[in-house]
Amino acid sequence: MNGYLLALFLLSLVAGATAGIVGFGIGSILTPFLALRVGTSVAIAAVSIPHAVATALRCYRLRAAIRLDILKTFGLVSALGALAGVAMYSRLANAPLTFVLGALLVITAIANITGWIERLHPRGAAVPLFGFASGLFGGVAGNQGGLRVAALTAFALSPAAFVATSTATGLLVDAARTPVYLWTNGDALRALFTPISVATIGALTGTVLGERLLFGISPTTYRRVVALAVGVLGVWLIWTVM
Repeated sequence: MNGYLLALFLLSLVAGATAGIVGFGIGSILTPFLALRVGTSVAIAAVSIPHAVATALRCYRLRAAIRLDILKTFGLVSALGALAGVAMYSRLANAPLTFVLGALLVITAIANITGWIERLHPRGAAVPLFGFASGLFGGVAGNQGGLRVAALTAFALSPAAFVATSTATGLLVDAARTPVYLWTNGDALRALFTPISVATIGALTGTVLGERLLFGISPTTYRRVVALAVGVLGVWLIWTVM
C-alpha cells in the first residue's frame, strides 16, 4: 500500500469512527482529501460510496434506537432535498455553498455551547425545512451530515437515538443521490476502484470502533462532543475556501 492509500485508509478510519460517535464525518472529512487529487465533483461522487456502505452498516446496528416520528418528517424530506441538490451540484460553484455551510455550523456550535439551542424545539414546517436544507447541501456539496446533525441537536434525543436517527436520515439521502452520482461519473469512479475500496474498508472499520465509544458517553458530555465536532467542521469548511 503506497503512502496515499495508507493516508486515505487512516483518514477513513477516523472518519468512520467520528460518524459512529456524532452521526457525521465521512463525507465531510474524505471529500476535501480526495478533491485534492481528483477534483471536487468526482470526489463528491466517489465518497458517496464508502459513505453509503458505512451508513448502511451503522443504521442496521442502531436500528432499534431510530426515532421514526422524526425520520418520517425530517428524513424523508432530506432525501427530496438531496435529489434537488444532485440536480444542481455540477452547475453551482462549491466555494460559496461551502462557506455558507461552514458559517451555519459555527453558529450552531455556538448555540449549543451557550445553551440557546436547548430552548429551540422545532415543530410544524420547521422540521421538514431543516431536513430539506441538510439534504440539499448533501447533494450539492457532499457535506450533508454536519447540517443534519446541527438540526437534530434541537431535538431532545439520547446519544443512541441521535446517531441512529441521523444515520437513518443519511441513508435515505444516500439512496437518493448515490445512484445519480454513479450514473453521471461511472468512468471516473471505475478508475478510482482501489481508493474507493480502501476508503470503504477504513470507514466500515471506524464505524464499528466509533459505535463502541458512543455507548460510554453521557448525554451531557455527548451534547458537548457534538457541538465541538460541528464547530470544528464549520471552521474547517470555511478555511478550505478562504
